[in-house]
Amino acid sequence: MADDALFDASEQKTFLTGRPYREFPEPAPLDKHGPATVLSMVNQKGGVGKTTSTINLGACLAEQGRKVLLVDLDPQGALSAGLGVSHDEEQVTVYDLLFDNTASIHAAIKHSNVSGLDLVPANIDLSAAEIQLVNEVGREHTLARALRPVRNEYDIIIIDCGPSLGLLTVNALACSHGVIIPMECEYFSLRGLALLTDTVEKVRDRINFDLDIVGILVTMFDRRTTHAREVMDRVVEVFGDRVFDTVITRTVRFPETSVAGEPIITWAPRSQGAEQYRNLARELLERTERGTA
Repeated sequence: MADDALFDASEQKTFLTGRPYREFPEPAPLDKHGPATVLSMVNQKGGVGKTTSTINLGACLAEQGRKVLLVDLDPQGALSAGLGVSHDEEQVTVYDLLFDNTASIHAAIKHSNVSGLDLVPANIDLSAAEIQLVNEVGREHTLARALRPVRNEYDIIIIDCGPSLGLLTVNALACSHGVIIPMECEYFSLRGLALLTDTVEKVRDRINFDLDIVGILVTMFDRRTTHAREVMDRVVEVFGDRVFDTVITRTVRFPETSVAGEPIITWAPRSQGAEQYRNLARELLERTERGTA
């Protein structure tokens, strides 16, 4: 039942957000790559689909001809595992880039099985970074310095943040042009949005004047429940056009892709989830490349 349609009653021509349905334009091809638009995938609440959205949005952007770098900024390393990058004791990770001046980001970058999609991995070492960053000079800009050498080599860099609003997340926000906020369509996620948007505004006012919220992405939506529909209505009422028209519905396909270590567009290319993330990629490019965010 959940896989029957991408939109809620397509004959009514509305998105699941309740807005009138429209086709997203196909992105224009690029004649060169870079400089990168840097986006952070942020929500202090865990289990809302940050890593799943980072992997699948990144893969769909690569499918659209963009060169994409994903940065794992979560000590759990789920992004690395979700792209099938095996743990190697000798590999250079984002932790090394933050604290070792001799570490090269080019040595850290791993190529995924998706053409045009690369990854900077993380592991449990990153859990010590919050404490170590406290004593760093210019601590909020440590990640920006690490990414600077490759910003002209990619079109989009997406940073997958951990479930925290600590110094690592502030580092991600400090070097980003925009923020994508994935949220599960349930009450506690809605409550946490106020704190998160307040943090984004503080970083914009004090550290990164160009930072903005590109969009709020509703994930794991189940149209069969009254609660989900009520939360959706409230989110759209409060945040308006900041909410992406594309909504990611709940499906068993996403846990399957995590086990397989590949994005949904290669695991189940014709599935509803794959089409939803393809639409999200088009909508994101419409917002960022046309400056309408």
